[in-house]
Amino acid sequence: MAQIISRKHFLRSAALLGAALALPAAAMADTFPSRPVKLVVPFAPGGNTDVVARLIAQGLTESLGQPVIVENIAGANGSIGASRVATSPNDGYTLLFGTAGTQAINPSLYKNQSEKTLDDFEYIALVTSIPNVLVVNETKTPVKTVAELVAQAKERRTGMSYGSPGTGSTVHLSGELFKSAAKLDLVHVPYKGSAPALTDLIGGQIDLIFENITPALPFIQGGRLKALAVTSAERLPLLPNVPTMKESGFPSFVTATWNGVLAPKGTPRSVTQKVEAALLKVASSADFKARVAALGGESRQLGATAFRDFARTEFKHWGGIIQAAKLEKQ
Repeated sequence: MAQIISRKHFLRSAALLGAALALPAAAMADTFPSRPVKLVVPFAPGGNTDVVARLIAQGLTESLGQPVIVENIAGANGSIGASRVATSPNDGYTLLFGTAGTQAINPSLYKNQSEKTLDDFEYIALVTSIPNVLVVNETKTPVKTVAELVAQAKERRTGMSYGSPGTGSTVHLSGELFKSAAKLDLVHVPYKGSAPALTDLIGGQIDLIFENITPALPFIQGGRLKALAVTSAERLPLLPNVPTMKESGFPSFVTATWNGVLAPKGTPRSVTQKVEAALLKVASSADFKARVAALGGESRQLGATAFRDFARTEFKHWGGIIQAAKLEKQ
């Protein structure tokens, strides 16, 4: 004989079931992290992003009380590593060390991505920004200012060449922005990384690079390359005598690579808040600021909402450069 369940009993049972279902998420938030956290760097070891990520991982390990392990998953300008994180469990144990490339450039550069790709993640915090620097080999390109470089480029019958560590990098797109803004005939020469591009610049095989400041700095300080301008909004403490592109006649020319931490979409806010608080603590520490400054960059401390808004602004900025350059989606 079927048992008749009273309305009161049914509601009480439903409430208990709901509470039981909510327990795992609440328990996860209360105990997070209870095991090691993986921070995916979507580029090869040894580069700028990898170096900063390891500084962040060290600080997070101390703040969160669990090991934060860096895993390098390179390919497609960071897209492979970013996609791997986007499809990982949204429990906070797999995070992305995102860049201008993964979050702002790739959605406009790859056929299988779009602005919707920005919504595949929970934005946690922006922690660094590192500008590019326009460098030349004075033996091949004897100029001392951006104005002289523009004049020489216009005098040449064939286009000057500029290198980059790969298509779609901020280095490449800074060159495209310069080409457009100065109305120059420049030829892009992509390399597999910064090292071979800088080697060829020093060897005279190419004319210029808007290189990220970190790999270029030793050659500038050693006198092997001439820095004509930095792409930051203000002059850099490491290169106080090098003007900005804004000072050099290009008032809207501000570009940089940047790094921030993201989680898969749907990661509980209670979990990302813990990571956000830890990240902002690390990024605001004197030690982290000093180490990033030594790389030619600056510490940033943008929380979740500000970071998400910043990424969307950057998406529009780089998307406009890609569109102006008429780059075909890959």
